Amino acid sequence: MRIATANINGIRAAHRRGFGDWLATRGCDVVTLQEVRCPVDALPEGAFGDYQVAYDAGSIAGRNGVAVLTRSPAAAVRSWSVPDPDRALPRTLRRHVDEGRYVEVELADVPLTVASLYLPKGGLPAHLQDPKRMREAPDGGARYQRKMEFMAGFARYLAAARKAAAARGREFLLTGDLNVAHSRLDVANWRRSNQVEGFLPEERAWLDAQLSPRTLVDVVRRLHPDVEGPYSWWSWLGQAYAKDAGWRIDYHLATPALARSAVSAVVDREHAGVRLSDHAPVVVDYAF
Repeated sequence: MRIATANINGIRAAHRRGFGDWLATRGCDVVTLQEVRCPVDALPEGAFGDYQVAYDAGSIAGRNGVAVLTRSPAAAVRSWSVPDPDRALPRTLRRHVDEGRYVEVELADVPLTVASLYLPKGGLPAHLQDPKRMREAPDGGARYQRKMEFMAGFARYLAAARKAAAARGREFLLTGDLNVAHSRLDVANWRRSNQVEGFLPEERAWLDAQLSPRTLVDVVRRLHPDVEGPYSWWSWLGQAYAKDAGWRIDYHLATPALARSAVSAVVDREHAGVRLSDHAPVVVDYAF
């Protein structure tokens, strides 16, 4: 089973760069997407090829939007925009229900639940904000606080989702853009990134707390234990992409049995010589 996750940074822009060809030829059984950034009625014709689609576009114009594409119709679909009587949202996630940040599907043909998450980018805490070094206006730590509250609530929600899948006899896979690099191996210039959002000690500690041999396993890191990267995001600015000076912030986090079945993990930096987005698809083959 081949599963890919990709932050496409706008479905319309991605299609102009060749996303449709990548989707048609990559042979994925499941594809999860983040930052689709498009209302349902404005999607390009054939946006998702021949796949069945579970899509939460959100209500913020030009922002967010998550999807899970499958070969056959899903057995069940859940998103935050539709209340789930069996799983309440933590209070700190309720403000995000209309933002298009989470969708999950139960696959019909295998006992697996797959989720797509777009976690907020966040910002710096107030004491680290220096107007001379920031592209955005200082906000007193508001974006940082919003992200930390999201992560606190999502930790509880993630544990509940994983346990709910187990109760149904299913493995669980969280994929997506977490906007957090876990370790020094996940950032090309980590020494300069210790005070950058996405690599703050408290963000890394949060991700560390979600992982363990009994709960969720970072599949790509399991298959590539000692290498720098493989990175999945590069700035459009400068020579970051050419020099492979990137970040690994796009993940497959799998329950242990599913993680053990993973046989390969690659990052599709280009399709036909073209970048599909500032992120690249992370593709994992599971013998599951």
